[in-house]
Amino acid sequence: MKIGLISIGKLSQPFLRDGVAEYAGRIQRYIAFNSSELKEAKGGSKANSKVIREQEGERILARVPEGAYLVALDERGRDYSSEKLADLLGQHMLQGTGELVFVIGGAYGLSRAVKERANLLLSLSALTLTHQMARLLLLEQLYRGFTILRNEPYHNR
Repeated sequence: MKIGLISIGKLSQPFLRDGVAEYAGRIQRYIAFNSSELKEAKGGSKANSKVIREQEGERILARVPEGAYLVALDERGRDYSSEKLADLLGQHMLQGTGELVFVIGGAYGLSRAVKERANLLLSLSALTLTHQMARLLLLEQLYRGFTILRNEPYHNR
């Protein structure tokens, strides 16, 4: 199985870039992992958030491999504990899922088309997070999930 991450926008802060790179490297110790950063859609000074979401959504869907299990991060998605996310990873590894792809939208969220294509809508928190912070938190949770599956000491429960 491979894990992919498709996200909108560049990471603007060095601490975010460093954190994402750190956890991406840790994840790669367990499984093949790739990340695609797509450019944010620009709408000019009178940007219409719906148009931007749709433009970004088209580019996201063009990057999702056919047959991939798609997990879209959305504030209205399902709440998973770290253990439940680990279970999701483990189930897909056992089932022989070819690719598990996570998607993080831009500042205006995800288009309806992306949400409809998703196999799972997942919420990281009831709090509002920037899409850049969500990327770091997701990667930390994926890493944590692999340590849970391997019964390693990173997750203290």
